[in-house]
Amino acid sequence: MSKKIINAPDDVVLELTEGFIAANSRYYEEIPGVKCVLFKQRRRDKVSLVIGGGSGHEPLFGGFVGRGLGDAAACGNIFASPDPGTICEVAKAAHAGKGVLFVYGNYAGDNLNFDMAEELLNDEGIKTAHVRVWDDCASAPPERIEDRRGIAGDVFMVKVAGAACDAGLSLEEVVRVTEKARANLRSIGVATAPGQLPGNDKPTFELGPDEIEYGMGLHGESGIERTTMKPADELVRIMYSNLVKDMPLKKDDEVCVLINGLGSTTIMELSIVYRRVNQLLAADGVKIHDADINNYCTCMEMGGFSITVLKLDGEIKKYIDAPCFSPYYAKEGR
Repeated sequence: MSKKIINAPDDVVLELTEGFIAANSRYYEEIPGVKCVLFKQRRRDKVSLVIGGGSGHEPLFGGFVGRGLGDAAACGNIFASPDPGTICEVAKAAHAGKGVLFVYGNYAGDNLNFDMAEELLNDEGIKTAHVRVWDDCASAPPERIEDRRGIAGDVFMVKVAGAACDAGLSLEEVVRVTEKARANLRSIGVATAPGQLPGNDKPTFELGPDEIEYGMGLHGESGIERTTMKPADELVRIMYSNLVKDMPLKKDDEVCVLINGLGSTTIMELSIVYRRVNQLLAADGVKIHDADINNYCTCMEMGGFSITVLKLDGEIKKYIDAPCFSPYYAKEGR
């Protein structure tokens, strides 16, 4: 069993949110008895952005609550969707009079529970909408894009949606802008080692000493190919070729890039990955407007990384460039 610095497995999420909010009490507050993170300085008279999903992916989702980002995060148990009651309580606390947009990963439990919460909120007169993140191009073919999983693309989706909400757009317009970002967003990952859930005797999946898996999901879902470990440049070349087949990039396109570590992969390794991604994009004449190298969307101590590319136009760029701040993700604005 992996050594976890916890008390009891059943208490992990409540104790996680308690410690997280206590350490960042300048910015966050709690709803007693509810697994959530609520932004203290949330504005009135705008569309509210509520994000969320299963815990165990920190700093996603709570770390992406802040100025110009989410107004609140509804937190489920480890790798489990928040229940409809939790989602409703969080949405009502965050509601600022102009409706609520939910942004979350495209997983069956999240889809079911957020849909149920929307029905309950609509019955109470709170207008809602949702945009599901489905950026993982390894999880389903293009003709079934709505079946794809959400992975590290959540970062760009929350950034764009949060900025659009803060700009004062209507709920319908915020949805349109966020859906446009989703249409121009792709990710692909590779796993090199499993993570392990608190209290479990076995890891989330198994890989041999020299094995890796392309396209593996954030919870250990099957990928597209299991093969042997390769040098960083070769890993990146294979992943990049798959990504641009799915979303072709042409000369003079502008993009944002995120190299996301899955939990145990170091910034050193992620920087080596970005070096090669940068070279490949430059060779194709694609301009990088902004780039991030970090562990944002994780799976315990899972090894590996993902490459996320967001293709920009003038409108999406405006929201990407807007300033934002949380203790875990901040942009000065451009």
